[in-house]
Amino acid sequence: MDRALHVARSAIAPLTRTRAFRAVGPVLLPPAEWLTARLSRGRLQLSGLLVPSLVLHTTGARSGEARDTYLMYTPDGRGRAIVAGTSFAQQRHPGWTYNLLAHPEASITVHGRHMPVRATLIEDDERDAVWELLESQWPGYRNYERESGRVVRLFRLQPLADR
Repeated sequence: MDRALHVARSAIAPLTRTRAFRAVGPVLLPPAEWLTARLSRGRLQLSGLLVPSLVLHTTGARSGEARDTYLMYTPDGRGRAIVAGTSFAQQRHPGWTYNLLAHPEASITVHGRHMPVRATLIEDDERDAVWELLESQWPGYRNYERESGRVVRLFRLQPLADR
């Protein structure tokens, strides 16, 4: 199964880096994720068919309101997860990254299981190793950073129970 998944990811990943996907993806994927989650009562994510996916629950940096974002993540051992603010290679950082910077105490839902986490921004000395880990799961993922013209924010989500 791992080999088949790797082949599927390798075939699909280049398509997700096209100009057309970057234009359509931000418009179509969030509502499709929401609908899939709604129909499955939170047990399934559309993106989760190809990659590990979670729902990140944050507090708005300015509004203070609860925000939910569907994201791909990469496991980082001991229950930790890495998330990248690629935002389809757009020039602006995604809103959820500002939320985590302002309010690092957040929570995630993975396969219907809710858990509190603390987000930490990954420092410069770790970035290359973390990108290598991310790209072992989704080939060419760092191209989003190159194409966006900005340094993508990478966060490690640490379950609070492990602190």
